[in-house]
Amino acid sequence: MRIGELAARAGTTTRTLRYYESRGLLPARRTGNGYRTYDEDDVRLLEQIRTLQDFGFDLEETRPFVECLRSGHPEGDSCPASLAVYRRKLTELDALIGELNAVRAQVGAQLTRAEAALPGGPEPRCGMTG
Repeated sequence: MRIGELAARAGTTTRTLRYYESRGLLPARRTGNGYRTYDEDDVRLLEQIRTLQDFGFDLEETRPFVECLRSGHPEGDSCPASLAVYRRKLTELDALIGELNAVRAQVGAQLTRAEAALPGGPEPRCGMTG
């Protein structure tokens, strides 16, 4: 298939596919007349990249998964390098969750303190809201 068909099937743009090609994530096969040509394996590569990006992986983090698929594995996450990326991403997510929990606790404390300052009184009116 040509680049336009691949882009349509993958739900992306030809520009994105050219970018992936320039980054070495998508193979650059060409016909005798210079047209880019792709196959079903390339559709699988793009599905893997898109899924990982939906999960918050940056483009470079998808490389081990793409290489795993290219080496003939049925799944992009069945190689040691892919598993290592999963582990790093989980560590990163755990750290972000910890930071968000800390911020949530601070906001909750602020709310509790603000509510305690108005025991039984009416809620203050903001001059901007009328």
